[in-house]
Amino acid sequence: MAEAGNRETLATDVLIVGAGPSGLAAAIRLKQRHPELSVTVVEKAAEVGGHILSGAVMDPVGLDALIPDWRLKGAPVGPDVTRDTYHYLTERGDFALPHALVPPQMKTPGAVIVSLGDLVRWMGEQAAELGVDIFPMTAAVDVLRSGKGPVRGIITGDLGRDRDGNPKPGFAEGIALEAKYTLIAEGARGSLARQIMGDFNLERQPQKYGLGIKEVWEVPAGQHNPGQVDHYLGFPLDNDTAGGGFVYHAADRKLYVGLVTYLDYRDPTLSPFDEFQRFKLHPSVRKQLEGGTRISYGARAVTAGGWQSVPTLAFPGGGLIGCAAGFMNAPRLKAIHNAILSGIGAADAVGAVLAKGRQHDLIADFGPSIMRTGIARELQGVANAKPLWSRFGTVAGSLLIGAELWWRAIFKRSPINLRFHRHQDRERLKPINAVTPRTYAKPDGKLTFDRTSSVFLANLAHDEDQPVHLRLADPAVPIRENLPRFGEPAPLYCPAGVYEVAQEGGAPVFRIHAANCVHCKTCDIKDPAGNITWVPPEGGSGPNYSGM
Repeated sequence: MAEAGNRETLATDVLIVGAGPSGLAAAIRLKQRHPELSVTVVEKAAEVGGHILSGAVMDPVGLDALIPDWRLKGAPVGPDVTRDTYHYLTERGDFALPHALVPPQMKTPGAVIVSLGDLVRWMGEQAAELGVDIFPMTAAVDVLRSGKGPVRGIITGDLGRDRDGNPKPGFAEGIALEAKYTLIAEGARGSLARQIMGDFNLERQPQKYGLGIKEVWEVPAGQHNPGQVDHYLGFPLDNDTAGGGFVYHAADRKLYVGLVTYLDYRDPTLSPFDEFQRFKLHPSVRKQLEGGTRISYGARAVTAGGWQSVPTLAFPGGGLIGCAAGFMNAPRLKAIHNAILSGIGAADAVGAVLAKGRQHDLIADFGPSIMRTGIARELQGVANAKPLWSRFGTVAGSLLIGAELWWRAIFKRSPINLRFHRHQDRERLKPINAVTPRTYAKPDGKLTFDRTSSVFLANLAHDEDQPVHLRLADPAVPIRENLPRFGEPAPLYCPAGVYEVAQEGGAPVFRIHAANCVHCKTCDIKDPAGNITWVPPEGGSGPNYSGM
């Protein structure tokens, strides 16, 4: 938390941190209902949508509520979902679940396949037409606050400091953006959200996370079935490792291929990146990719804790929305609609109090306004899913989840209540001497790839002569503690080759290649010592995803 000091200060009515679906939905709704308000959105990416990554099959209910004529306005959505199939994979086998056995809570009538990056670019255009001020390349690095008072805005990052923090030619100090209310819409594991949740004691139960890794492929026309959606459990992940893969047939011969590995996995030698490479080699996936060309790669943490991990949403001076609050429905693997709905509910609550002349206070109706959009009902209905999966593994857990969801669908209540997450994800790792180390095959360069060639497709832009944005609380911990106990898992859990354990003078050293970072936040979540903190680098740094 910081005060403005001698910084330049700009004022606005409502400040929104993050130009994702929740932040832009809030901005649009505010200007729809209260065109007289000044609404400002800051975004750390070089352009709106540049850091956005999602599967993505979208439930259109959120967009319907925000912009009912979105199709007529040319929203860039892909094909309607024509077939949605759940599979269980063994190493060679593929067992498809009959559609009639899929619980209704996991079905999405009217779903569409989208590039969320393209969609938020379009949402940014809609917001700008309404008069919203959007500032890309603007990283929010601190909260504007006096002492223990309310949040009054943010501090933006400095531009032009060298690796040691000294000003370079052309240096520009960050400014203070002051607002009557500030909405935090950074996405999963955002740096300001983490700070605010700690300072205002907003956390209810530990949030649970997954690492989503995605590629976009262009395939021959004969292998492309627009609207086909396949979700996969089982291979390559073992029974004790939660997660699953997907292949979505989008428009223009594009396939969206990915694997979500939940970060409460226990084996320190597991590599989510390499498990994703194995996933593509399964016969059911391979046949959809062979002859195709990989054109994009990216990775992002997703929330998975569900209802019990949603924090208190309001704080003095603003609130949390979207995946910063954790509105992902993990069994459905759907979050976009809830992100948009949370922006709508937040905007309605903020607009109402601004109309009464209030500012910088706690909005009592903030959380209830969001939950009335349908988010509470949806998340409460699947609250037992992640605990069941974590405690009983993929096979038994999936069967129990299905049975519980069907029971709830028929009897409108659940016979069980496991709504408690026992551990943070980083606390789950076994010592390395308690596991058999995994080995992974070398990539073939056709279906499977290494981190270096993958990160190249993320279109990274980091000035290497800037302060390292991956902060070690104690630089000695990786070698002194993590290496002997866990084998130092950072090079394995990171999907971008940021971390390395190398040898210098016959001794191990821990290196950080910050320029490789795709801003997935996995290190901030999974480091077993809780020693790594991700903070935003200079505005405009990081990936610039295309079509993700």
